[in-house]
Amino acid sequence: MPGRVSSVEETLTASLPKIFDQVQNSTANHQKNIVALHKLHLDAASFTEPVHNGRSIKLTGERMFEEKFKDILCRAAAVKKGTSQGDRIVKFVGGYTKYINERAAEVKKDENDNDDDDDETTASRFVEKVLAFLLIGFEAKDKVARYRCVHFLAEMVAHLGEISEKLYTELRTALFERVHDKETFVRVQAVIALSKLCGSEDPSDVEDGEPTALEVLLEILSCDPAADVRRAALLNIPLSLATLDAVLARTRDTDTIMRKLVYSAILVQHCFVSDGSAMGLVHPRVLTIAQREFIIRNGLGDREPAVRQAAALLLGKWVDVARGEIKNEENKTAQDDVLALLSLFDLTESTVAEDALLSVLDRRRDISDHVEFKDTYWANLTPEQAFFARVFVDHCIAIKDAEKLDASLPVVTALAYHIQAAYNAYQEDLEVAEQERVIRGEPTEEEEEARIDKEFVIGEMLKVAVNLDYADEIGRRKMFQLVRDMISQEALPESLVARCLDVLRMLSPNERDLIRVVVEVVHELRDVGDEEEAVKEPADDGETNVGETPVLTRMAPKGPKSSEDMSSEERARMDAIDLRCLSLCIGMLERVNGTFEENSTLEGILGELIIPAVKRKEFALREKGLICLGLCCLIARRMAVNSFQLFLGQIQTAPEVLRIRVLQIVFDILMVHEADFLAQEKDRERVVEIFLRVLQNEESDKVQALLCIGLAKLVLAGMICDDKVLKSLVAAYLAPDTIDNQEVRQCLAYFFPVYCYSSAVNQRRMQRLFVGLFEQLAPETRNVDEAQDMVSPAQIAAMFVDWTDPQKAIEVQDQPTDETIHIDLASDIARALFDDKIIKEDKKVLYQVLGRLYLPDKVDDDKIRTLKLLLHNLNSRRPIRDTAAKNALAKFDAAISKRYAEQLESFNEEDYRQLEYLKDLFEFLDEIVPLDDGEEVDLPRTRARKRRSESIATDTTDSIIPDESVAPSSHPKGKGRGKQTKRRRVSSSDESDEVLSHEHVTPVPTRTLPKRAASVKKPQVVQSIEDDEEEEEEEEEKEEATPPPASHNGRRPRPKAHTHLVVCSVSKARDDIQPASAGNITLDSIMDSEEDEEEEEEVANDILGSDE
Repeated sequence: MPGRVSSVEETLTASLPKIFDQVQNSTANHQKNIVALHKLHLDAASFTEPVHNGRSIKLTGERMFEEKFKDILCRAAAVKKGTSQGDRIVKFVGGYTKYINERAAEVKKDENDNDDDDDETTASRFVEKVLAFLLIGFEAKDKVARYRCVHFLAEMVAHLGEISEKLYTELRTALFERVHDKETFVRVQAVIALSKLCGSEDPSDVEDGEPTALEVLLEILSCDPAADVRRAALLNIPLSLATLDAVLARTRDTDTIMRKLVYSAILVQHCFVSDGSAMGLVHPRVLTIAQREFIIRNGLGDREPAVRQAAALLLGKWVDVARGEIKNEENKTAQDDVLALLSLFDLTESTVAEDALLSVLDRRRDISDHVEFKDTYWANLTPEQAFFARVFVDHCIAIKDAEKLDASLPVVTALAYHIQAAYNAYQEDLEVAEQERVIRGEPTEEEEEARIDKEFVIGEMLKVAVNLDYADEIGRRKMFQLVRDMISQEALPESLVARCLDVLRMLSPNERDLIRVVVEVVHELRDVGDEEEAVKEPADDGETNVGETPVLTRMAPKGPKSSEDMSSEERARMDAIDLRCLSLCIGMLERVNGTFEENSTLEGILGELIIPAVKRKEFALREKGLICLGLCCLIARRMAVNSFQLFLGQIQTAPEVLRIRVLQIVFDILMVHEADFLAQEKDRERVVEIFLRVLQNEESDKVQALLCIGLAKLVLAGMICDDKVLKSLVAAYLAPDTIDNQEVRQCLAYFFPVYCYSSAVNQRRMQRLFVGLFEQLAPETRNVDEAQDMVSPAQIAAMFVDWTDPQKAIEVQDQPTDETIHIDLASDIARALFDDKIIKEDKKVLYQVLGRLYLPDKVDDDKIRTLKLLLHNLNSRRPIRDTAAKNALAKFDAAISKRYAEQLESFNEEDYRQLEYLKDLFEFLDEIVPLDDGEEVDLPRTRARKRRSESIATDTTDSIIPDESVAPSSHPKGKGRGKQTKRRRVSSSDESDEVLSHEHVTPVPTRTLPKRAASVKKPQVVQSIEDDEEEEEEEEEKEEATPPPASHNGRRPRPKAHTHLVVCSVSKARDDIQPASAGNITLDSIMDSEEDEEEEEEVANDILGSDE
């Protein structure tokens, strides 16, 4: 027996290395070597040894083969990622696992022995041994070994055959750990292996509280930080109803390749099942409307061209398969395929279908070149056909293809008759539906959908009518009469009013005629009493010709009844008519560009319709009335001046929806009539204070967003340059209360970079505001509630550094770039670091900011010397103990000294002090009390005389590193102002360079450590590293420190986050508003029509008399 064992071992030792040596060089010989290896395996397995007196056998040959095989796997596990030889070996091992399991299954089938189903086979024992060996490598410290072991398993796991329950559980647990490996390439292979394993998982076998493999994969697909891992999960996760939504959500992934793969590798490839016999899970007919629109909206709206192209290719595929199984019907063209695709979208609610159709027309020339609309096409239009025709006409206009446009547009007269027929059928259906509603009640859902479809078809035909050639006078008159009759109908749907006005504007020679026609229609609709009288008098047909003026119509002897004389039904009908008339006025005013004075016809409806609607208590009427009045103000300057106070009053008192409308009106008026409202400083301040007050107290997210958008537009246009507005916008951007208001965050995230980079003047303004805002916002970051979140002080400082970076400012004509902004910002930061009110953690942040500032090549001598002097005094009078902050200051000071060595070479503080315009700087420095090791330090007797005349430019850098053996340089002796036991307190003003007042002096305080509030929840931005000696000094300082006042209770106050963030003077706003409301101008006079008739008339007279 020993001889046989030796023979088998020698055979395996000689043959196995040769096989693996061949397979690592090429994949072409893998199949041959798999067969050869299987023969060796079977030969070795045939060698067994009896044990226990022949009662059992020992699988000696199999064990020898497995040990040799594992030895080779160990060698392959050391091959690094990316080596082709190692990848071929992995593939070979996976192929061999598949082969031996298939052979074992065939043998078992041939034997047809059902009694031995659970018996182990050579293949199953081999697989279990190899898996157990690989699972050991899952825990290896070497990342390459872990990668190769997981890679081997990923190739084998799909062909494991039958394995024990224990091994399956161990394998599943090990893969759960590896999908969270710190190495990306290990996680990729673990995800691939787990994707293949989850198909065999039974959810009922999973213990309570333990995630399934599919749940783990979905979490990896959505949350893994590495795009490669998410990509592996996307391509390998089984596509099912449970995973479809998560896969479609990756169309919004941050990785471009990931988004592209969703379209090219998932949606295109899985339209049909693998054999093509049935529709797949992502076939357009299987998806819901919401899913189809989500896919197309994200794909065609993507910022990357590659993703848009992949989405366009998907649409081309959908056109071909949209008809599903009836694709091979005869007499069906590509145009029918497009109509079938359009039937899968909701054409009335979104623009996704239009974007999809334009993409198809743009990329599928075989479709767009063969589109034709014959006369029979327009006779009985479906929503899809009407939509297709309208979009194709718009497409031809966009690409300027006149030939296709002429061929596709119908004759004007013919289209007018088609519109008239469709509208008459629509009215008949309404009458029938009204009669049935009396009998049956509310209409069914199918009837409502049919009504909406007919409205949609008429609207699409009216859109096509806008682009017709009206050289044919007969057709023009027919269309004009048709549209005028339609807007005169009370039954005309609201959605068609704007479409009719668009056609009417095309047919009208000028704006005055358009206004005249609309005003005539308004008077016809409102003259209910006159129409009833006309019915009694047969001689009068009650018609109004186009040439008649509405003013003459309104001067009829018998006017309409007053509201008191009407019944409730009549009042309801009159309110509905007024709403229709207001909608017509809104549509008309939106299409008018001339002034109010040029169109005197508008004065009638202003006094008879718009002003009464503004006074009404009904919400709908008041809203439309205010919109009409606002549109009138845009074309009437005097009316805007007289009505502006009314709108401001509505901002503060009206409901939310109405406030949104009024704010839109107010911002539009300010943009159009800037000179009347923002030219004078007093008026501008009053308007700004009102806006800021509303922004501070507003709870509605939509109103907040509208305020921020409007203020941002005014600031960006240069109409408002108030620092308080910028501070409030910064506060709103960073406030924890607006974290869920994505509209505010998105607007301001775009506004601030554009505002700052567009002008050096704007960057300079932001630079001046930085220190004050940082001192205000930094404490708020520590006072937010646990449920809220806010950016850290380091992030706030980083944003301002980025916004004020002169390298990012664009070049504006006649406005040079200011490259010294960061030099001035460094000086502001240095001044702020002298302030003892800033706590230690915030000072660390400011020290770190210095290293991120841009240092230009050329700087004014005075600016760089001022900065150098501030850094020198900062080091000597306010030395920092924190190692990181101290290193940051030393590094920045060294960079200044090196970069501007020539300018600082002859710098002498004594001579510099004699300059008159730097008096404020030295007064600021002289007021700084030097602090040393937490002890009280008396001010020197003199500061102005007997100073060292040597240059600080040569030794300041060296002195940055504190040396306790050297006394600070701010203790010279000499004569001067005598004993100085008091110092002025540093100003807390927003302006960082504000000079201190000479009248306010206080005793020299002892140095106290900043109080660490108990409310600090977040870790500090900069980590402090202190040695034991510094900790002992800090303990001594605590013992010597003066206790805080008892009224503070030892803790820092915790104000509401957003209240303190918004920087505006509420009391001043209130003072400015109250005189306006108490004087001659009434804030909200129209709202109290029943209480104060005289004030109503006064406001109405002011508005109506604006043009006199």
